[in-house]
Amino acid sequence: MVEEGALAPVSKQPRPEHGAVICVDFGSTFTKALLVDLADGEVRAAAEHRTTIDTDVLDGYDACLAALVDQDPRAADAPTWGCSSAGGGLRIAVVGNEELVTAEAGRRVALSSGGKVVAVFAASRADDLGELPASEPDVVLLTGGTNGGNTEPILACARALVPVWQGPVVVAGSVEAQAEVAEILAHHPLVLAPNIVPRIGVLAPEGARTAIRELFLSHVIGGKHLSSRDDFLAMVQGATPDVVLTGVELLADVAGDTVVVDVGGATTDVHSVVELDPEDARLSREVVATTRVTRTVEGDLGMRWSAVTTAEAAGRDDLADAALRRRDDVGFVPETDAECDLDEQLAHVAVGLALRRHAGRSKVVVSPDPSTGSGQRGRVVERTGKDLREVDLLVGSGGVLRHGRPGVAERVFAGSVGEVEGGWQLPRRAGVTVDLHYVLAAAGLLAADHEDAARRLVGHLVTGTS
Repeated sequence: MVEEGALAPVSKQPRPEHGAVICVDFGSTFTKALLVDLADGEVRAAAEHRTTIDTDVLDGYDACLAALVDQDPRAADAPTWGCSSAGGGLRIAVVGNEELVTAEAGRRVALSSGGKVVAVFAASRADDLGELPASEPDVVLLTGGTNGGNTEPILACARALVPVWQGPVVVAGSVEAQAEVAEILAHHPLVLAPNIVPRIGVLAPEGARTAIRELFLSHVIGGKHLSSRDDFLAMVQGATPDVVLTGVELLADVAGDTVVVDVGGATTDVHSVVELDPEDARLSREVVATTRVTRTVEGDLGMRWSAVTTAEAAGRDDLADAALRRRDDVGFVPETDAECDLDEQLAHVAVGLALRRHAGRSKVVVSPDPSTGSGQRGRVVERTGKDLREVDLLVGSGGVLRHGRPGVAERVFAGSVGEVEGGWQLPRRAGVTVDLHYVLAAAGLLAADHEDAARRLVGHLVTGTS
């Protein structure tokens, strides 16, 4: 079952020119809903409820809806557009040829598509695709080969997939191989997308990102059986991280280069939209090119499920007991200043590590004379990660920041903004704010059809009134 290319998500409910819309995020822990006035992009009502994954995911939404109606009667008749990371979100396995080229490119594209990368298989390492089912992916992203290059590696990977995987596949490799790959995977739900690595040194994620979004909507949301009601499928427009990244892109259009750090219970996600300097790209030594829009997910950094590994990664033995308590009781809410202090310290180290992994380091090295293998040919900038030093706006998200005490953002982001030693490419002069109402998800849902309202919505983050 092959779809040629991938279309933008189709609206599933009537989209009014005026009035209000409910924007809802079915999160892994909490369902968050906003009523947004389309005329001025203002939040008129807000509510949240525990995500009712144990019964029906719409039970929590119904509680949110009732609260919204109490605040503004228009919510009773407003259409609802949603995004979801409930039930584990979007799980993606990447299958590629070269470990450092197409497999790595596929991993980056999967992350930018709002997925959690559960496995990466590289033919160059002789990885066994028989282990793929154990990672329980929702979608497989199949990559391999540049356009005009060798087609056999991606064909071999496609053949190896047939006996071990029957689920959805996005094919985003060599264009010359795609027709034959489609024949090999003829019985799979399949979308053919543009090659994510059309040539070495170029990463083109957008086509695959759109294709993954389509498969998420058509094959994943219903397959998770989160609700017995048809209106859930009608509401959901995409995976939450994908929708949030769209909101971050819109915010960057308004505010300039932007980074968003979302500190969750299980992961800490970093989204960045940064205009790239062509000269920097030329000097940097990277096999897979850096892209303007980037998302990374740190699965060992979080406030509850991943609290223990957060403390371990930071070398903070003094946080071990607090981290263990939070991991064992993921619903724990701090009620004393001492417990709030511990939450903030966990958030501080999670944010610091996540930003450093995303940004990487910059250093100058001397390259040898290629004719002799020795001597000094010139200085070259060697980088890992993405240069965030000139970012204009740094946005924090997550319950620890939304519900924190006065000054929490300054304490959590201390050491991650300003002149930081060690070559870390962290924001030097960025303004810092908190997405108090989770407007980035709402803006991402509104962007395609109500861009003016979405721009006004994210504009509050620039003015600090979110």
